[in-house]
Amino acid sequence: MKFLQLDYGVCEKLLPGLIGRLSDIPFEQLECPESPAIALFKEYGGTNLLIPREHGGIGASALEAVRVIRALASLAPSLAVATAMHHFSVGMLFSVGPFYESSTDIRTSVLDVVAKNRSLIASGYAEGRSGHGILTPTVEARATAGGYLVSGSKKPCSLSRSMDLLTASVALRGDDGGAEMGLLVLPADTPGISVHDFWSTFPLVGAESHEVRLTDVFAGAEHILRAPTNAAEKLDELNEAGVIWFQMIVAASYTGVASALVDLVLRKERGSAGERARLCLLIDSAASLVEGVARRIMDDDLGNDCAAASLFTRFSVQDIITRAVGQAVEMLGGIAFITSPKIACLASAAQAVVFHPPSRMSMGEAVVDYFGGKPLFFS
Repeated sequence: MKFLQLDYGVCEKLLPGLIGRLSDIPFEQLECPESPAIALFKEYGGTNLLIPREHGGIGASALEAVRVIRALASLAPSLAVATAMHHFSVGMLFSVGPFYESSTDIRTSVLDVVAKNRSLIASGYAEGRSGHGILTPTVEARATAGGYLVSGSKKPCSLSRSMDLLTASVALRGDDGGAEMGLLVLPADTPGISVHDFWSTFPLVGAESHEVRLTDVFAGAEHILRAPTNAAEKLDELNEAGVIWFQMIVAASYTGVASALVDLVLRKERGSAGERARLCLLIDSAASLVEGVARRIMDDDLGNDCAAASLFTRFSVQDIITRAVGQAVEMLGGIAFITSPKIACLASAAQAVVFHPPSRMSMGEAVVDYFGGKPLFFS
């Protein structure tokens, strides 16, 4: 089977025509601030990839999703990174039912709206904040007549300029100063939501990862899911579900980015056959690790052990990516690096896998405790 053929085939089956359109656009256009990739993703129904069929979506399995993500990442890294949190948010909407009071109506209406309008969901969770869990609130809500006033900021926030909906974990402040966690879902054009430039480096500039600010944004009760009374235990389970989806999607995205460099090596026939084979085996092992997490999701084999496995998978994948990218760049050679900005862009973008939470440095003690018999605690 030709390299990436399986991934491209699944993408063509579920999102027919998108691979062809992206392939026809020069790489530098796909990876610029005005990239057409996100608009094409919407046009070809990519927003509906994980939306269940009963809500009008494509209903892709977790396994199909990671293959589509890898295919798109190999052509347009910024697109894959930008839409990772959209897929994550959709995945989380699957998970909130057992954890939030009165969640059914909101969850159903959001999924229906996304499917009908091909809406993009930006995520205002704590991803990107050192020392915080993925679902740690970045915004706060104060009770007011008829709902809440929400304030806070998320940076970076991918899809900031193309989002149709904004989701975020939110701290609901009570009169006593205490807070409970809720889940916020708002239209992106709600008054008080603004976008400000933040991303200032060249790799992944097309992901629209800027700052989203909420300043006294009014949110009716119908826009916020409140945590149940037994919140502590339930939120731990929800956080684990979030970790599983997030780590799987991130690992799939950057495996796809690194695969683009491997594909260049193969097409240019750089190095010996043995060297090219070793490079292919490296990146294929990363893909297989990610697919293992996807299969556990499909088997409903979730919980703390699966969350731990998803995190260890991402740590292993990032090591493989670092090694594969280094070898691929070396095999392509200095002249290719000097004359092709694409190589430097792909190499830099692939390394960003190490920046997603939680970091390996922050998890050392927790990993040791886990293998000593304790549940894995995510920070």
